Amino acid sequence: MKLFSLPLTQVAKLTAVAMYLTISSAEVFADWVYVTNEKDDTISIIDTGTNEVINTLEVGERPRGLTIGKDNKLLFICASDSDTVQVMDIATNKILHELPSGEDPEQFALHPDNKHLYIANEDDAVATVVDIESRTVVAQIDVGVEPEGMAVSHNGKWAIVTSETSNMAHWIDTSKNEIVANTLVDQRPRDAEFNADDTELWVSSEIGGTVSIIDTTTHEITHTLTFEIPGVSASRIQPVGMELTSDGKLAFIALGPANHVAVVDRSNFEVIEYILVGRRVWHLALTPDETSLYTSNGVSGDVTMVDVEQLKAVKTIKVGRFPWGVAVLPASAIPQ
Repeated sequence: MKLFSLPLTQVAKLTAVAMYLTISSAEVFADWVYVTNEKDDTISIIDTGTNEVINTLEVGERPRGLTIGKDNKLLFICASDSDTVQVMDIATNKILHELPSGEDPEQFALHPDNKHLYIANEDDAVATVVDIESRTVVAQIDVGVEPEGMAVSHNGKWAIVTSETSNMAHWIDTSKNEIVANTLVDQRPRDAEFNADDTELWVSSEIGGTVSIIDTTTHEITHTLTFEIPGVSASRIQPVGMELTSDGKLAFIALGPANHVAVVDRSNFEVIEYILVGRRVWHLALTPDETSLYTSNGVSGDVTMVDVEQLKAVKTIKVGRFPWGVAVLPASAIPQ
């Protein structure tokens, strides 16, 4: 019996084609990571297939928070020192227009209806609610002193503002745009995140060095997380940005000048790992498949890519000066 065979030159060609298709597939299906650079007034775009910066975009002054629209067509940018929220077309990288935001917008959150943006205005001690389509302010809600963090529940019922000086999480009923409850947390609350089914609210307290887990029905704290890293002073452990996995298993918490991300087992609220990243880690974001985590490291001016399965930092990516906010655009939404 004669066996089918190919000349070596043809085998080499087919191998090369297969490698090209593999590489092309990886590039096609890579996500994009958007990172704001506070000191450069720019946004860096990282391709997760290569973990390299592929573009740098000029935006307003001191960009901080950013978020992507629910339809993945628009990028919203808090240009803090420009006192505005800029709206960028993802397909063209062009700023389409600006939204009225109140003074010094820090962070914001998009309602699930994709029509209303809830913005924390640090200087004014208010939360501003903007109608994205009409580009008008529909409400301004008095909150505590120096509002910073903002979150909207997945069901759209609650908007949360954290006030740094008042040490509170304010519960806004989005049907009325009124505060209906306040939860006292530790010093200088920063970030707020709801779990997937909206039964828990997580609030990080930067100076308090803790994370509070709050029952969304009672608005009471049910667990308080503390952190201890060998060789790192307790005063440097300052929880800021957080990410919760959708399967309810893990929480990732940026610990600021401690230069680590804490990994928390959500079944027992125990820290299972501390991952060393860049200097002064601010915020972080998971890719849609939750296999990778990207952290913004303000002082070192870079982004760390963490392998979620291994719980290990595997790549450092240089971006602009003082990176702050992070958002991920799914591969399926990347303009062709």
